[in-house]
Amino acid sequence: MEQYELLANNTGKGRKWLYLFTIIIWFGLVLQIAISVPAYLKAGRSLAGTLVQLFSYFTILSNLLAAICLVAVLFKINTRLGKYFSQSQVFSAVALYITIVGVVYNLVLRNLWHPKGLFKLADELLHSVNPILFVVYWLIYIPKANLKWGQALSWLWFPFIYSVFIFTRGSISHLYPYPFMDLDKLGLARVAINSLLMLIAFLAIGFLFVWINRVMARRNS
Repeated sequence: MEQYELLANNTGKGRKWLYLFTIIIWFGLVLQIAISVPAYLKAGRSLAGTLVQLFSYFTILSNLLAAICLVAVLFKINTRLGKYFSQSQVFSAVALYITIVGVVYNLVLRNLWHPKGLFKLADELLHSVNPILFVVYWLIYIPKANLKWGQALSWLWFPFIYSVFIFTRGSISHLYPYPFMDLDKLGLARVAINSLLMLIAFLAIGFLFVWINRVMARRNS
């Protein structure tokens, strides 16, 4: 029922914003991949290694999930996968993930590198513009489910599986997508502390989003 309620809300002004936000988010994602692949290949990476590296970034994965959610609603994709990504609780989870992308990048990583040209454009889109656009659309136009507090815990599965993959890959290749996850340079104790801080951030923002959902669901009931 929630699926069709959400799709029914995909009309009028909300649909116009949906078109625009979908285009912008996909543009940022495609631009980043399009300019990164040649750069990695030029640096000596294989195509397979390049793609693995790109999709090892939580930023890329979160933006991809956001783009898929918007497409599922925009085109009213009536498949099992389309219905899944159109659910309010899935939108809320992806809003959490892409919010973490924006917060961590702008508070921790922004000063560690200084991209130029198209890399700068893609960087700002993926880490600042896209998170804001997706959360704004989720906040204003997605019908709110009266989520349970435990939902915030279930949203940790994705970052947990991601972390297992990154640390497993890193132990083999000694490549880590983010400096705060680099076991080789920081050591186990420092990375464990960083991981705990990330867990706290995921839980805090996740509980915040559940609270927002519950408040807005009661107001709309």
